Amino acid sequence: MRKKFKKDQFPLHIIDIIFIVVGSFVAAVSFNIFLLPNFIVSGGISGISTILNSLYQWNPSVVQLAFNVPLLVLCFIALGKEAGFKTILGSLILPAFIGLLNFMEPLTMNPLLAAIFGGITTGIGLGFVFKAKGSTGGTSIIAQIIHVYLKLPLGTSMALIDGVVIFAALIAFDAETVMYSIISLFVISRTIDIIQVGFNRSKNVMIISDQAIEIRAAIYQNINRGVTNLRITGGYGNNKKEMLMCVIGEREFTYLRETILEVDPDAFVVVMSASEVWGRGFTMAKDSTIENV
Repeated sequence: MRKKFKKDQFPLHIIDIIFIVVGSFVAAVSFNIFLLPNFIVSGGISGISTILNSLYQWNPSVVQLAFNVPLLVLCFIALGKEAGFKTILGSLILPAFIGLLNFMEPLTMNPLLAAIFGGITTGIGLGFVFKAKGSTGGTSIIAQIIHVYLKLPLGTSMALIDGVVIFAALIAFDAETVMYSIISLFVISRTIDIIQVGFNRSKNVMIISDQAIEIRAAIYQNINRGVTNLRITGGYGNNKKEMLMCVIGEREFTYLRETILEVDPDAFVVVMSASEVWGRGFTMAKDSTIENV
């Protein structure tokens, strides 16, 4: 009998492979036309390879492959087989792309432009790879482990690890070059977070008011957003109250604030950032009628 395989039995999915390959290609292009010619140490193994290339003229693609082998073992242990397979793909294909594209001429020899635009393109490439839950190997493996176990954003995790590499660049380069590298690292980390989360930021608004019913009706009418009712108990008077929770886009926040103040100027409101929201009204179409959630 012919054996059937389920989709999740395969270690790699085609969309993940595409993201990893395209992301690795973009990062390799950025390395060759922006970072390496301008001695921008963007952190990670690529940054180490830039330092060693400057000091000893070692081939960056060979250096990256040499460092990736022990880190791949760590990836299999800490992140599991699926992440390990994806990391093998990224850690092999990125150095390969760097070696194949080393004929490319620098796009600019202005270190500030290289730091900014190299940071953007590198961040886009790594963001695609991370979106597929993959890795390009190197210290990004350590960043992913920190992300999984300490729940830090990937961009922040990379900034912590790669910051050490950047300051190690003082061995080979002057302070000005290191400062440009810090700019590049910041741009890379922010770009990765944007690729992961997107540009559309949301706000999670908590509202405590004696006129909760009126505020809820006003939000439905003026903003067309759903509201969740939460039963709470006041800590001081031990009184039973209702708290309203409403998730809105950043652009709608001003309208929401005005709506609340019109109904109850004394309402107690807490606003928190919601970096990732999905569901009806955000990633799915809203119904014409609003229902309580």
